Amino acid sequence: MNKNTITTVFSEKEKVNIGYIVAGYPSVDFTKSFLSNLDRTAIDILEIGIPYSDPLADGKLISQASFAASQAGVTTDTVFDMLASVKGTVHKPLVFLVYYNLVFAYGIDAFLQKCEDVGISGLIIPDLPYEEAQELVEKLRVRHIAFIPLVSVTSDKRIAPIASLGDGFVYAVGSLGVTGSKQVDLPRLQEFIAQVRSQTSLPVSLGFGIKTHADVEQMRQYADGVIVGTSIVALTSSNNLEETITQINELFK
Repeated sequence: MNKNTITTVFSEKEKVNIGYIVAGYPSVDFTKSFLSNLDRTAIDILEIGIPYSDPLADGKLISQASFAASQAGVTTDTVFDMLASVKGTVHKPLVFLVYYNLVFAYGIDAFLQKCEDVGISGLIIPDLPYEEAQELVEKLRVRHIAFIPLVSVTSDKRIAPIASLGDGFVYAVGSLGVTGSKQVDLPRLQEFIAQVRSQTSLPVSLGFGIKTHADVEQMRQYADGVIVGTSIVALTSSNNLEETITQINELFK
């Protein structure tokens, strides 16, 4: 994968579709099949959640999926092995959503080396405050892996310094709660996106609380990319690849 995959997607598409799955949920085989068939989906960039016992940014459904995968024995190494096995069949950028404890426990340099080996294009780390992210960001830039910063409607004066560490795109959190929770009202959301745009030249993608095709259409008016997580994880729970792909394409049509 070339180092500009995320950048290339945003430069080539006016509105980018970003999806999220939990690695190893509902099974490792399902995730492998899904990744191998990613080109058949409307997803332009895929976020992959590495299962974690305490996913503080995630709502009930994603937390349950993450827990189920962990209980089934899916580890960080399982995820890397899975990605290595499908590497030649995936042509779209893959981004990890991973909690810093997992990276730290694995060993930062070892984790980043594995990311590079399997073709990961970016990292989203919800529990790493920007004040502590500089060292990791420098290591990522050497490897041409994007650090994708999260900013929320409550970030205010922190938006500029947070976004300054970013590459690829800025992840704008459109709700006041965890994934799957209700978004803030539209006027505030518009104001928030405008505020983020004024602080960075990176594309802005909106996530949290975007569940339906109608939500996707509405949020496309405000952001460069739209992120759907909870609804896609719910679809994968069927363990039916064809049905999941069909429904994802309906979401993003």
